[in-house]
Amino acid sequence: MFWADELAERVSGPQVINDSKTPSGTVHVGSLRGPVLLDVITRALRAAGHPTTLLYGIDDLDPMDAQALLTPDAVDRFMGMPLVHVPDPAGDCHPSYARHFASLFIDTFARIGVHPDRYYWMSEIYPTGQIDRYIRTALDRAELVREIYLRVSHVERPAGWLPVHPVCSTCGRIGTTLATDWDGETVAFACLVDHVAWARGCGTTGRISPFGGQAKLPWNLEWAAQWSLFGVTIEPCGKDLATAGGSRDRSDAIAREVFDREPPLNLPYEFLNIGGRKMSTSKGQGASAHRIAEVVPAEQLRLLFLRSRPNHAIEFDPDGTDAIPRLFDESDRIAAATAGREVRGELPPDSDRLFAASLVDPDADAAAEAAAYRPPFAHLALLLQVPGVEPAVAFATEKGEPLTDREQAILAERTGAARGWLETYAPERARIAVQRDALPAAAAVLDGTQRAVLAALAETLASQAAWDGESLQGAIFDAARAAELPPGRAFAALYLAFLGGPHGPRAGWLLASLDRDFVVARLRAAAAPDTLTA
Repeated sequence: MFWADELAERVSGPQVINDSKTPSGTVHVGSLRGPVLLDVITRALRAAGHPTTLLYGIDDLDPMDAQALLTPDAVDRFMGMPLVHVPDPAGDCHPSYARHFASLFIDTFARIGVHPDRYYWMSEIYPTGQIDRYIRTALDRAELVREIYLRVSHVERPAGWLPVHPVCSTCGRIGTTLATDWDGETVAFACLVDHVAWARGCGTTGRISPFGGQAKLPWNLEWAAQWSLFGVTIEPCGKDLATAGGSRDRSDAIAREVFDREPPLNLPYEFLNIGGRKMSTSKGQGASAHRIAEVVPAEQLRLLFLRSRPNHAIEFDPDGTDAIPRLFDESDRIAAATAGREVRGELPPDSDRLFAASLVDPDADAAAEAAAYRPPFAHLALLLQVPGVEPAVAFATEKGEPLTDREQAILAERTGAARGWLETYAPERARIAVQRDALPAAAAVLDGTQRAVLAALAETLASQAAWDGESLQGAIFDAARAAELPPGRAFAALYLAFLGGPHGPRAGWLLASLDRDFVVARLRAAAAPDTLTA
């Protein structure tokens, strides 16, 4: 059974699903895994008959802290201030740093089919007083909170420490303040110069009411307070938060023991890795979510996060690799299998359910979508670089009949994606220029066996009935096999003859994008010894 359907069978009654993000800088594409997983859970719950509400929050009262300092986005002079009070560094009319980076991130949601029923901003929640009762409870039970930190996470807070961060009345910082002496209505606070290494307080001391947005709860208490405030029943989280004794364990214990409610169901999920390491903007790794979403269409981007179960890590390195074309290839294989066509290789479990979950529209006819002709991405990227070729005509020929309106839309979407990939992420070998005017001088290095293979291939292709990438790729392998030439050297000979270098895209698809007469003439020219000069 598909993992989201398994979860839907475990619960009963109305459900509230929540997720949130601290907008501490450019959000990398791996952070989209959570929203996509939550969307699929929401769809599964609703399909099972559970009334379900999906929430997404922005924790914009969090301070600009050490993690933000590691990113090129940080604004050093505002370290320690709430992100909502830090100016927009891009100057693009957003009211704050938090709004700028949060908007870039959540603007991708609708594009990939994620539609929360409600967005909330903690900077708007606190001033209304909705968190006040949780602040009061946390302060009244501060000794219990300290005991939970020590028992669950072996984190020791000093005697007198209070679980609240006042906003300094002088400098506005929240990351540099320490609260003590709760008297039932106010706390004593100090904005300490050396409280943290990444920000300097102004030295102000005094008393302040912690209510109405003048203070915020530490993250673990705020998380548990959100669960109570919104009635959250399910909240997955990343593996880093779900480690034993980590943030989730602390918040679970606080929910039960401090706020007297059972924590929501957890579904820990693994990271999206690049080069075997977690993608992290703060460490300079990864690609921004909004940039990747501009290149990879929603269906394939959703598949990226769904093709593995949530507890399995995802390896994805788009820069200078074939990762994006391979993602399209896998998407097309799953679509073909869903449509009942035979495919090579092993498929993911529940591939038809996976295909449906990857579609942007939850009400789409998955069978009709799967049956639509989908132009191979790598072939399309190749055709876009060949002068005089019209992809729509080429793919209608390959399909054997005109493309439908839906197939034209898929082609248009993939054309934009292919252009974006070629401009930003494609390896150099994927960028080609067929040398039409004359046989490239580099072909002079071809040896006798390579020329013989090209000569034989020319005669085969002159009468080849099928002129498509797969058929021509097979013909190349057959010619190499007959001459006992390793396939790699046969492909290198073709690339030298057409591109002037030893590397290139899939050779069969390269030849299929060209006119038959030109291909045969070029092969014959490359095979003739007297046309080659050292």
